[in-house]
Amino acid sequence: MTGVRTGSEKVGGVERGTFTGISRNVFHLGLVSFFNDLSSEMVYPLLPTFLTEFLGAGAWFLGLVEGLADSVASLLNLVSGWISDRLRRRKGLVTGGYALSGISRGSLALVTAPWQALLGWFFNRVGKGVRTAPRDALIADSCHPRERGRAFGYHRSMDHSGALVGAATASFLLTTFSLGYRALFALATIPIALGVFLLLWRVREGGTERETGERERFPRLDLRSFDRRFRWFLAAVLVFTLGNSSDAFLLLRARQAGGFPLALLPALWGVLHVVKAAMSIPGGVLSDRLGRRRVIFLGWGIYCLAYTGFAFLSGAAWTWFLFTAYGFYYLNEGALKAFVADMVPSELRGSAYGIYNFTVSVTVLPASLLMGLLWSATGPRIAFLTGASLALVASLILFALPCAGEGGE
Repeated sequence: MTGVRTGSEKVGGVERGTFTGISRNVFHLGLVSFFNDLSSEMVYPLLPTFLTEFLGAGAWFLGLVEGLADSVASLLNLVSGWISDRLRRRKGLVTGGYALSGISRGSLALVTAPWQALLGWFFNRVGKGVRTAPRDALIADSCHPRERGRAFGYHRSMDHSGALVGAATASFLLTTFSLGYRALFALATIPIALGVFLLLWRVREGGTERETGERERFPRLDLRSFDRRFRWFLAAVLVFTLGNSSDAFLLLRARQAGGFPLALLPALWGVLHVVKAAMSIPGGVLSDRLGRRRVIFLGWGIYCLAYTGFAFLSGAAWTWFLFTAYGFYYLNEGALKAFVADMVPSELRGSAYGIYNFTVSVTVLPASLLMGLLWSATGPRIAFLTGASLALVASLILFALPCAGEGGE
């Protein structure tokens, strides 16, 4: 890893060497993600009440909106990553995905019936599914292998920061100017429009072009195209994610066991997001220096200990401590995505990120269902200890992987 740069050089056909120490592509993709999440978080917290109170939909309809949209986004991750490998072009899919999400969010300002809102949010998630895998591959294409952790850590930090600013912006506009749903949803299109403009203007294709004389190769969307290390890595991620339920359960646990005041729950949630944003870059840099697996082990270990703590939670003071400690688990976000690029050839990165993101996304619903069922049947203690145990099993699977070729080792 290198520090501040004053010159420039080429990595994968993309100029790097700005004062930030990361490539221009990575820097601007981080800003695009910041603007996108700022826009998204101006809308998402209000979506449940908009559907149920303003449009008169039932709670079951909210579940349909979320479940259907997330399922489609998961499947599109697979397809869009593969397409970007086949075309050897990422930017068009990334731009189209962000633009579709922005238009879809803005359309919520015009809807008059629940089914119209369903379509709007559905296409918002379609945009996410289209852009995510090619974007991750473009980030990997645009940085030196020894700086992948830093690059993905920076990107995740901008993502979390945008979410924080978006939620704060929505609260400010609602309380200060007494805006309604429609006006706020319309204003949410401004940040994403800035992000798309920045993407078109400043981001270039990475190093996915075929070298002269390279044999034509069309990748198959098949796990057999990847080596055994990547498949075992996916198995570890699958097991871990199965125990990684929605963070909403943490808030519920704080309220029930910690006796946490209702008025302070948003502040507690904000603290968690601040820590998440603060940990992303240091965690990524650490993985460049020490190796991906060590940082992933550290993050999953923190998760295991935090969930064990939530299992035995008692008192508001411990609630503050555990939420802060749990935020440190997110230091492995950059390491996980960088590890994918370490294990696969460049011509298969889009497909690899599609499969990785699909593996994570497809397990989100079962993980939350498992937590909810265990909570109802045996109580929160067993539910949280199960999550901690699955994190431990995932760490053991990851431990069995050989470390040859890993960044930082």
